Formats: sequence, structure tokens, C-alpha cells
Amino acid sequence: MGAQEIDYVELYTADAEAMTDYFRSDLGFALVARSAGPGRDSVLLRQGTARLVVTTGEVTGAFVEQHGDGIADVAFRCDDVTATRQGALAAGAVDADVPHGGPAVSGFGSVVHTLLPATGTADGLPAGFGWVPSGESRGERPERIALLDHIAVCVERGSLDSYADFYAAGFGLTRYSAESVRVGASSMESVVVRSDSDGVTFTLVAPGPSEGSGQLDAFLSRNDGPGVQHLAFLVDDIVAAVREAERVEFLNTPGTYYDALGSRLAGMREEIADLRATNVLADRDEWGYLLQLFTRSPHPRDTLFYELIQRRGSRGFGSNNIRALYEAVELDRLAAR
Repeated sequence: MGAQEIDYVELYTADAEAMTDYFRSDLGFALVARSAGPGRDSVLLRQGTARLVVTTGEVTGAFVEQHGDGIADVAFRCDDVTATRQGALAAGAVDADVPHGGPAVSGFGSVVHTLLPATGTADGLPAGFGWVPSGESRGERPERIALLDHIAVCVERGSLDSYADFYAAGFGLTRYSAESVRVGASSMESVVVRSDSDGVTFTLVAPGPSEGSGQLDAFLSRNDGPGVQHLAFLVDDIVAAVREAERVEFLNTPGTYYDALGSRLAGMREEIADLRATNVLADRDEWGYLLQLFTRSPHPRDTLFYELIQRRGSRGFGSNNIRALYEAVELDRLAAR
């Protein structure tokens, strides 16, 4: 019983045209279909198996006013929708209304989870929207993104264990790893939970028990509570993907990082020039190498950003992956003061 795959994530935004252009022109998504309903206009974007629904209109008003642009729905494919709903309610969730039907239950903050059968729909499109295929082709740009690798969820200080327990009891996700990172006066704690199928992975992050106020405190303030901090997309070639995303603003990496990278990762010495030129971070775990880079937020309230990640054998979410995110964002935040 539980969540097996992420069917789609739905972004509520005040400017659907700008965000659709960002995902299509800058990150290479294809526009697959459109949908219109009472107080709602949506587009479906796809690259690899990653599916994004971008929605604007009256139904998004209260969410966007409170949180700014953000992920409002992380839809799960479930082995048994009825049993998953009952398990989620028993774990503390409540039934939630979504404009395109349901069933749906509450998750974290204002984010809900629409529950869908594992078999999907006959036309392969997310259920309940009444899609009209766009008829558009993706053009000649290579399809770099293969799938949605993980979702980072920012929650309140001291709440990690309760959220991890909630997703274990309600959706069948299990704890994979935990980490604590400190940078200067601020700190972060994290717990990774994932489904047995590996189709759902949440990196739950929260401010640590430190005296200073850091990036996660700032996110919780801007977002007015818990929410999706970033979406991480798995790519086939991160250097090529970054070079093709010419208009995307990525975080900068200090040159000293690459000065030490050759001795730390001897197997990547020949690639350091390309990594330096694109600001890509590199590390490894016991299974292999991990390459990643984080965008600056393209949203007005700086509430959501994105990650490109390439795995060369690496399977985990240990300290190096999580520390790289926190340190990169924290250094960028401090430099902007």
C-alpha cells in the first residue's frame, strides 16, 4: 500500500505564459496539451518522464497570494488508491479539494497529493483535466531531462521526524538517509524518504537548532510556511544541458572549489575545465560520481528553484549531495546582501 511514482507536479503561478516559456525555451520541455476549466487554465509540459502542469486562474489565487508561485500538488500513482487514501487519513492527512477532481489528501503546508491508479490513463495524460493535445513538436533540441529525480521539501524547525513518520505511515515511504549541515551561524537538517519503487523521493529539509537565521528560515518566511523548495531533474549530460540553457541563471561556484577538485576526485581531472566553465559541482559516493547545479529562482518571491543532476553510478543522498546544495545557496545568499 502506498505511493509508487510521481505522476505529475502542478505549479500554481500568476504568470503562466512566463513560466511556460521558462520550462520550454530555457529547460527544454515540450508543450503536450492544454486544458481549461472553471476559473483555471493549465498546460502540460513533458521531458523524459517528468511531467509539469502549469496552472493559472481564479483557483490559484489564494495559494499564490499566500505563498507566491509554487508547487501546489504532487500527484502520486498508487498501487491501491483507496487503501492509500485510508492510510494517509489514518496518519493525519485530511481530504483535499482539487479543481480537477480527486481523490486528494493534504501533504505539507498547502501542498496536496492527488492519488491516481498505477495503471495511468488510456491516453497517457494526467487524469481529470480534460486535456486537448497541443499538436506541437519539441523541435530539434535534445531531450536532456530523463525524469524527476527528487523533490526537496522545506518544513519548520523541529518537524522533520513527524513529517518522515507521516510519509512512512500514510504513503509507505521509508527513511533512506539523514544529514546535518552547518555553514557559519546557520544550519540545516534533512531526512530523505523514498518509495520502495524509487519512483518517489522527498528530501525533507528544515532549519537546524542553531542561533543564526539561514536560507531555510528565509524560505519559510517568503513562502509563509512549508513548501517545495526545489525540483531536481535527472539529466543525461549536465555540462551540455547547462550550456543549452543559455538564459537560465545558475548559482556561481568559487574558483577555489575547482582548484581542489582534481586532488579530491582524481577520476575527473580531465573534465575540470568544463565543470569550472559551467559552475557544475561534482562529488562521489561509494557507488560512483554525482554532478549537480542549482538555478536561482525564476519566481517573483524567490520561493522555488530547480536543480540539474547527473548520476554516474551514484545512488544516494548522503552528506556531499545535501551539503553541496546548502553551501551553494547559502554562499550565494550571503554574497547578495
